[in-house]
Amino acid sequence: MLAAMSASPLTPRSPGDACARSSGDACPGALRLHRADDGALARIRIPGGILTPHQAAALGRAAEHFGDGELHLTSRGNVQLRGLTEDCGAELAGLLDEAGLLPSERHERVRNVVASPLSGLDGLGAADVGEWLAGLDRLVCGSDRAAELSGRFLFALDDGRGDVDALGADLALLARGDGGALLRIGGTDSALRVPAADGPRALLLAAETFLDAARGTGAWRVKDLPDEAAATLPDDVLRRLGQAGVTAAPDRHPRPAEARSPAPGQVPGTRHEAALAVGVPLGRLDPAQWRLLSSAGELRLTPWRGAVVTGVARHRADALLSAFAGAGLITGPGSPWAGVGACIGQPGCAKSLADVRAQAGAAVGPPGRLPVYWSGCERRCGHPHGEWVDVVATPDGHRISHVRGDRTGVTATVRDGPAALAAAVAAARGSGSGSGS
Repeated sequence: MLAAMSASPLTPRSPGDACARSSGDACPGALRLHRADDGALARIRIPGGILTPHQAAALGRAAEHFGDGELHLTSRGNVQLRGLTEDCGAELAGLLDEAGLLPSERHERVRNVVASPLSGLDGLGAADVGEWLAGLDRLVCGSDRAAELSGRFLFALDDGRGDVDALGADLALLARGDGGALLRIGGTDSALRVPAADGPRALLLAAETFLDAARGTGAWRVKDLPDEAAATLPDDVLRRLGQAGVTAAPDRHPRPAEARSPAPGQVPGTRHEAALAVGVPLGRLDPAQWRLLSSAGELRLTPWRGAVVTGVARHRADALLSAFAGAGLITGPGSPWAGVGACIGQPGCAKSLADVRAQAGAAVGPPGRLPVYWSGCERRCGHPHGEWVDVVATPDGHRISHVRGDRTGVTATVRDGPAALAAAVAAARGSGSGSGS
């Protein structure tokens, strides 16, 4: 089973230390707060999205005591706290440390690990990635070199079903049906076969090899490498693995075109205890919703801004699903919020040109064939992968595009009011077609 990470004690710090920023990578963390228009922001990395009830309760207390009370789920299964007071850094860090959410000060921003959220629950994966998750986090937190990774670098642990492999991680470890594993480097179909037991170590060695290749290039992620360095990286990793005594061989494995989130509702195939998958409208949970989820069992936050609640007694499953639905969470495919996402938008982000969350809410209707993501500016923070409808606020209105992998086709530009915008988005979601798509 996937397991929560333990932590070692942190050294006391001052509020100024907790909010310090260094040059270069300015990605926010739990100890490096970002100043947004709605107050300070903290991003807490949660490898694999795994939270014990104790840890989830601590995050809820932090949101209510220091921030706006809400917990914002990210596209990497992490949690953001917003509206924080500027001087809360030291107290926030202490609360998170006590809950076991800060095993290493130096590595807290680089613990970006997504994992198949249904691994070990429904019997569909080739292996349970729980041991990989614990092993990788332990190795990353113990590596001086890994502390040099950027807050953008992403690891993925896929149990073989292809869900998180499709998310475009820098390094991915995939379980194979024969008991082995594949190490994928960047966005190509090429991979390296490695023993499953050596998977976490192979990931760390590959990350350290990337750091060597990135030196002097300004690359934060594998996709940012210059062409020559990117082309030689797989061979460099293969050589590094061999030097470290890890058996590896080249292979190919097509990356899935679409990353599919767990279907909302009771997870099929579970044996002893039930597991419940829910979606969270716009990834935003108010205090009551968070308490309801976190009191139901262990949480696995997903990269699709949802959650899987595990360890639920079977006789409670239906009642809990009903309570989740009553609280406004997505518990089935018929929800108008299914497949709808948005960045924070105005008033939380100074770069945003619109309150896209309010606009997304005004435009919800019957679920479409394609997911839709609303962005307040061209940065399109947190957008999904695969095939989706892209709605971007521009100075001239809203540009609606159909995205399929690396291809984008503009379907419409809407300059009129909410009704016209909602109709155009519904049309784009329903057909999934567009010029240039």
